[in-house]
Amino acid sequence: MPVKIRLARHGRKQKPFYYIVAADSRAPRDGRYIERIGSYNPNTDPATIDLNFDKALTWLRNGAVPTDTCRAILSYNGVLYKQHLLKGITKGALTEEQAEAKFQDWLKAKQAKIQAKKDRLAKEAHTDKSSKLDAETEVNKKRAEELAKKRAKALKVEDQAVVEDTTVEAQTDEQVEEKTEE
Repeated sequence: MPVKIRLARHGRKQKPFYYIVAADSRAPRDGRYIERIGSYNPNTDPATIDLNFDKALTWLRNGAVPTDTCRAILSYNGVLYKQHLLKGITKGALTEEQAEAKFQDWLKAKQAKIQAKKDRLAKEAHTDKSSKLDAETEVNKKRAEELAKKRAKALKVEDQAVVEDTTVEAQTDEQVEEKTEE
């Protein structure tokens, strides 16, 4: 029974969510599996990976073969690197302390890289939001200026109409006075 570490798809249309499982290679993709090792959510940025490190390492050491995507996920989390270091220990190339020190250094560097990406994404989102807000305020100012111009024109037209009305009224008053004098 060849065992594979692979993804089992869950979730809805256009929003996949995967379980990382150890399964018989003859079983269907979303069918029966031996053990669930973790989960993978590609919908977030960066993708969320929840992996039981020890179970994954145990399955790899027992001969389970990961699919290409699972190999990338296991590599991203350091499971394959840890397996590589453990092979070095069994061959006598490294001691356990050296292997653990190398792995911890790698893990710290990886966490720093992931945090830098999260910070960069948050900063980009903040700058995008502020630039959109600035653009919106500029558009609002232009609209307000245009409205003010329109209102000023309307007031001028009204003032001219009032002035004309008063002049017409004044003229009619004068004409009435002239007629009364006659």
